[in-house]
Amino acid sequence: MKRDVWIVCAIALVNSLSVTILIPILYPYGRQFGLSDLETSFLFSIFSIAQFFATPVIGQLSDRWGRRPLLLVSLAGTVVANLMAGLAPTAGWLFLARFLDGITGGNNSVVQAVIADVTDAEERARGFSLFGAAFSVGFVLGPIVSLGAQQISLGAAFLVAAAIASLALALTMGFLPETRGHRPPQHRRFDLGLGQLITGLTIPKVGILLLINFLIGTTFTMFTFAFQPYFINVLHQDSTSLTILFILYGILGVLMQTFGLPRLTKKLNVLLILYLALFVRSLVFLAMPIWPNLTYFVLITLFFSVFNSLVQPLINTLISLNVNAQQQGVMMGLNSSYLSISNGIGPIIAGVLVRQTDPVTYGYPLYLAGGCTLMVLLLAVKTRKKYAPI
Repeated sequence: MKRDVWIVCAIALVNSLSVTILIPILYPYGRQFGLSDLETSFLFSIFSIAQFFATPVIGQLSDRWGRRPLLLVSLAGTVVANLMAGLAPTAGWLFLARFLDGITGGNNSVVQAVIADVTDAEERARGFSLFGAAFSVGFVLGPIVSLGAQQISLGAAFLVAAAIASLALALTMGFLPETRGHRPPQHRRFDLGLGQLITGLTIPKVGILLLINFLIGTTFTMFTFAFQPYFINVLHQDSTSLTILFILYGILGVLMQTFGLPRLTKKLNVLLILYLALFVRSLVFLAMPIWPNLTYFVLITLFFSVFNSLVQPLINTLISLNVNAQQQGVMMGLNSSYLSISNGIGPIIAGVLVRQTDPVTYGYPLYLAGGCTLMVLLLAVKTRKKYAPI
């Protein structure tokens, strides 16, 4: 495998680390600034919404101006944004930092374009496999690094994320050449690709999968925001124990995706595994708030993480099976865009439902996520003939 692939995989690892370092501390850090739960939900959403609009723009600019300059600008933006967040004097600065990180953080499309640039058809699958593995490792290591940074302060986690992004910036600057080649500049009209997002839903077989995955992503991000205030305010835990829980989630997810899913797909139909995973997810969401007990909550969410880790790889598999080789990249890009916007919607829905004066309301988003996931499962079963691979 070419050196350039290893370099961009290192960049992907850094991208994953810089995100997962922050996930366990974003809610308690926002509360330090006096933000309400609803305001903190916007803190979660603003990054994803900004990234949703920025990702296709960054991808198009990399086609025109080259991969290397866009990666440098993107990584520099992540460094500055995390420094701003870690040293933020006010909540306004924190929101501005998260927005800046979002609009400059959509470089995964560029990283994947580099892999496509430098690999031939035979090596490409392995290159993208390494890219995915780098992200998975980041989801385990990120919370571990975050746990160490929190021993200093919550803001220190942002500063560590900035330092890691600086390392990726140095790697890109010092070792990654331009890979776009000497292609003529594009003269077609510049757009955000929003029209393609709309028409994507009409694509035979794939459109329904994109819709299902968007709904799955929305219900999941309702959970990812809601369970943090529930864990801290109802179960009376702190950011340290929350981070430890994220570490366990990451380890179980990687183990299940690496060893469990290949074995399951040899014995069971892909659709059956997906339906089972969604059914378990809906039941666990509904069961989480029933008993406000720490041991119960930890055990049931660890059980949830095992099945939850199956959902996204299975959706990706179904999309891949329903398109030809020439459409793979475009369809995966569309899928990523739908997930990005769902990551912006879910936390806001959860934030609207909770009231800090009434601890019972912290369970409402979890109940809603469970009910909605069950409806998504019914939709997936009812429409299965539209996307079931032959």
